[in-house]
Amino acid sequence: MNSEKNASHINYCVIIPTYNNGGTLSNVISSVLEYTTNIIVVNDGSNDNTGIILEQFRDKIDLISYPDNQGKGAALKKGFKRAEELGYEFAITLDSDGQHFPSEIPKFLEKVRPGGDILIIGNRDMNDESIPQKSIFGRKFSNFWVKLETSQDLMDTQSGFRLYTVVKMNQFRFFTNKYDFELESLVRWVWRDYPVEIVNIKVYYPPPAERVSHFKGFKDNFRISLLNTALVILTIIYIIPHRFFRVIVQKLQ
Repeated sequence: MNSEKNASHINYCVIIPTYNNGGTLSNVISSVLEYTTNIIVVNDGSNDNTGIILEQFRDKIDLISYPDNQGKGAALKKGFKRAEELGYEFAITLDSDGQHFPSEIPKFLEKVRPGGDILIIGNRDMNDESIPQKSIFGRKFSNFWVKLETSQDLMDTQSGFRLYTVVKMNQFRFFTNKYDFELESLVRWVWRDYPVEIVNIKVYYPPPAERVSHFKGFKDNFRISLLNTALVILTIIYIIPHRFFRVIVQKLQ
């Protein structure tokens, strides 16, 4: 627990949303426990052996569980609400499929200052040959849209390994409940002129035969496209004029 002691001044938890990742969940939780015991697991309606696995950790985690799958975004929002109820200032989110390395949690904590608002994105190293081409394309495509919506050139807008400021996230009202939530949460954060930091992280993609993905190609891409359309429209009709008039008012003062 050396890393936890070194970050003892940071009031944070780790949120792990999970849906039918019984093959990797136990290792992920065990690895996170090496860094902190402040863990919130959101069981998003799993129907595999997830419940049995979570029961083994019942005295070591805070568990949210419900019967019907609602989507990653819905799970994260439930996690943020629980984090605020428990008094945590920051929340690190990572996936339960083993893609992220909990050993990199300290990288996020190094950039955090208590009392400060921040969102930190884990920038995945996508140069490994094991990285699926669709993931590389998806990241580039998402980065393009986010730059259009925020004017910021962010490196990995699809990464799920992040650190959030809990209270601020719970103040937003979101459209989304699925995979598109992470995109929307980032754009809304930048629209408020809150700071974004980047840390470089490794990522693991298992061989195709072992890979478990709940991303529903057409449906989720369609949702993301609708979201980007809505965010671009909001950028044009509200965000840009609002910022323009704010600059004018500041110059007149």
